[in-house]
Amino acid sequence: MSTRNIGRLDGSIYSETWEDHVQYKDRGVSTFTPINLKVSLKKCNFGQHKLLELGHKVSGLSLAIERNKVAAVLKNPVSKAIKEMLPFLGFASYYRNQIKVFAHITGNTYKLCSKDVVFEINKEGKNAYETIKNELTNAPVLILTKFQLPLNLYIDGSCMKGLGASLHQRQIVDGEPIDGVICYISRQLKYSEARYEATQTECICLVWALEKLHY
Repeated sequence: MSTRNIGRLDGSIYSETWEDHVQYKDRGVSTFTPINLKVSLKKCNFGQHKLLELGHKVSGLSLAIERNKVAAVLKNPVSKAIKEMLPFLGFASYYRNQIKVFAHITGNTYKLCSKDVVFEINKEGKNAYETIKNELTNAPVLILTKFQLPLNLYIDGSCMKGLGASLHQRQIVDGEPIDGVICYISRQLKYSEARYEATQTECICLVWALEKLHY
């Protein structure tokens, strides 16, 4: 497993213990020298328990949407043109693992953006737009996986809605047991799959979810 995330302007090194943190820090910094990168100490923070990274608030226990990142987007009215809708869908898709049945909610909206379709926001499109905004506002805080504990997979396959699944794990948080969400996944049905019966759709959903989440 990687212990580093390096973006264009910044990077992060994470670990479970302080000893590992020091070791990973030294290892990470050593990779900068061969490519002539320098670290500015005044811009560095060490041993942080929480940090903001790539639109998320990350801690040792959980992963949440950074509210400041979505606040401006949530104030926007319904997009009335493809050039406005596509960036919004792309923004929302970045957080799709935190939105239950994301593919079902956005399915018709994506179809409206197809090149062979006249773009026109109807009542259904407006409802989908508002639903996405509501889901972004109320997205759950995801827990981080503890691989030594069992995982629970919940699936929902529907010939009308598509495939959806959520990965959960029971953990002790603040002294209380919780059934926390690790991630949501979803997708639209393929053309051939739309003709399957309910039992077949559920089986497809199970196989797809296991393959998608296999690590």
